[in-house]
Amino acid sequence: MYMQKFRLKILIVFATILASGVTSGQSVTPVSEGVPEKTRQEVKRKNSGGNRLEIVAQFGDARPGNVAVSRDERVFTTMHPLGNPRQQLMEIKKGKALPFPDNEMQKNGNKASDKTFDTPLGISVDKKNRLWMIDMGLELGKTRLWCFDLNTNTVLMKIELSKEIAPEGSFIQDFAVDETREWVYLADIANPGIIALDLKTLAARRFSGHPALQAENVNMVIDGSIVNFKGAPARVAINPITLSDDRETIFFGAMNGTVWYKVPAELFRNNADNTTIGKAIQKFGNKPVSDGIATDQFGNHYITNPGAHSINKLDANGKLTVVIADGRLKFPDNVALSPQGYLYIAINQLNTTPAFSGTTDLGNPPYYIYRIKL
Repeated sequence: MYMQKFRLKILIVFATILASGVTSGQSVTPVSEGVPEKTRQEVKRKNSGGNRLEIVAQFGDARPGNVAVSRDERVFTTMHPLGNPRQQLMEIKKGKALPFPDNEMQKNGNKASDKTFDTPLGISVDKKNRLWMIDMGLELGKTRLWCFDLNTNTVLMKIELSKEIAPEGSFIQDFAVDETREWVYLADIANPGIIALDLKTLAARRFSGHPALQAENVNMVIDGSIVNFKGAPARVAINPITLSDDRETIFFGAMNGTVWYKVPAELFRNNADNTTIGKAIQKFGNKPVSDGIATDQFGNHYITNPGAHSINKLDANGKLTVVIADGRLKFPDNVALSPQGYLYIAINQLNTTPAFSGTTDLGNPPYYIYRIKL
């Protein structure tokens, strides 16, 4: 009974997020995932996929959430909370998913606690080879940022964001770490905004209210069907957020959006007011309606494109191209870059979950983590 109630609570949270931002009388931009026609045709030509995809792990009973890779190619994944999995954070070893850092920190079908994970999703490894994970806290009602030492597989930090910065109902699932200056920038979908956290002092501030943070009135279309929620097209605000290699530029965009924005990170570190930050936001380039995005050291942005079963690249000059398009990419949720030149892709058919389908789970396992050599 507890598991059923908790699953219902997660669906209610998603309902609030996915159905927000739509007002009656609005017209929907007739685009397919925001990708230009030329790019869509290129996707179709490459749809055979070839042998570029390499299976890293496959899952039959739970969906991977986000994937991260360490400097020595250790692979980690969260398990997506929409499936209410027994384990929340896993390391992939020889194709097998093992609880990380141990089984005791997983929920294992029980209620979340201060000592265990709750509903994590976003995950990343920084240049100091520390593993970071954001726990949205949909059960406990508090957002926690975890940091792990990958040399010892132990918890380095567990930071709870204040209710003022991350009130109950927040949905903070993506973030970017500046390991040089010890800052973290987090994206909140539910209350669209960017949260800047100083790891040295634990002081945090929120930037919100700007149009660039909001969802556009554009649909995600997968296999010819609009992704709906409760009979209305889903509208998801700021979701992907990344940093430039020198950590001086924040990049961000809405999931239901076709623009990739940039803004100087220094403004957040210097606690500039919202007006100053808002005036500094610039369009970097076009993007498809997407989920996760990864930025490399050369200024390339690798963008998930669920509607086209593909990964796009927006290069440093603003040119949008297709990296790979393959029918096996059934809702690429996020991507991660490895120092060895691989792009890891988490595939979870998220649009088939009850939160999106409005019915039962329509997923067709297995779900995958793939990788391709760039």
